[in-house]
Amino acid sequence: MKNTATTQIIDNITDIKERIREFKEKKLVIGLVPTMGALHIGHESLIQKAKEECDMVITSIFVNPTQFGPMEDFNKYPRQLEADREICSKLGVDLIFAPSPEEMYPQGLYSIGIDFTMVVPPAVFQNTLCGISRIGHFNGVATVVLKLLNIINPDKAYFGRKDAQQFVIIKKMVKDLNLPVQIIDCPIIRESDGLACSSRNKYLNEAARKKAGCIYKSLQKVEELYNTGITQTQEVIAQSKELLPTDMEVEYFEALDMDTFLPAKEISKNTLVAIAIKLDGVRLIDNLVI
Repeated sequence: MKNTATTQIIDNITDIKERIREFKEKKLVIGLVPTMGALHIGHESLIQKAKEECDMVITSIFVNPTQFGPMEDFNKYPRQLEADREICSKLGVDLIFAPSPEEMYPQGLYSIGIDFTMVVPPAVFQNTLCGISRIGHFNGVATVVLKLLNIINPDKAYFGRKDAQQFVIIKKMVKDLNLPVQIIDCPIIRESDGLACSSRNKYLNEAARKKAGCIYKSLQKVEELYNTGITQTQEVIAQSKELLPTDMEVEYFEALDMDTFLPAKEISKNTLVAIAIKLDGVRLIDNLVI
């Protein structure tokens, strides 16, 4: 049966906490799906999973300024709150929490790193892959996720595996800081040619979009080589890179141990193989876990 109710948007911490208190008094299981909006079928899969497992589902929509670097696309990042509300309503989301930057950071962004407490994940987990080119990115991610978890106080929070480094860091933060929430990872949702769903895909022109499908093909090549007994990381990555066009800028194509996040010399079970490329100025990431 199609849900026709319009999902309520709450934009301040006081009101969302009051609604959460009401849910908690009824002993309802609360699921949180944190997003930056511009919802696509990947986000929808997270919401659907939360609906299956929880009594109440809250989607947060917040383009978090503290995870963007000075040369990144914060101002360009797509914002479409009413379109996102329509998607959430269709899927039966109970509440949308959509605060402003001023609501989340009342001290002002100038204070970040000066007199505002930030979460700083361990260097070994963030000074690799995306963390090399996006200095401070995971400090911003961990900080805003901790804030959301403290504000919403969910029983479960849902994250996609496409952002594997983010997921690992958040899961470690929750474990290390003894937060009372279960972190649920959900599979990467792909378009018909294998391209991982991302809000940034809409930046691609038609020619770039056609090329982008080779990213997943290169990851599939890794798995194919592993299954044939070729496991030396350097050789596997070199052969897999051959599937990428020469005009595609590869930021990284690496294999890490999923638990320690240290480089893997051999591809084996629980190896994360991750890639980041730039295509006509659009940065795309993808991964698979053996």
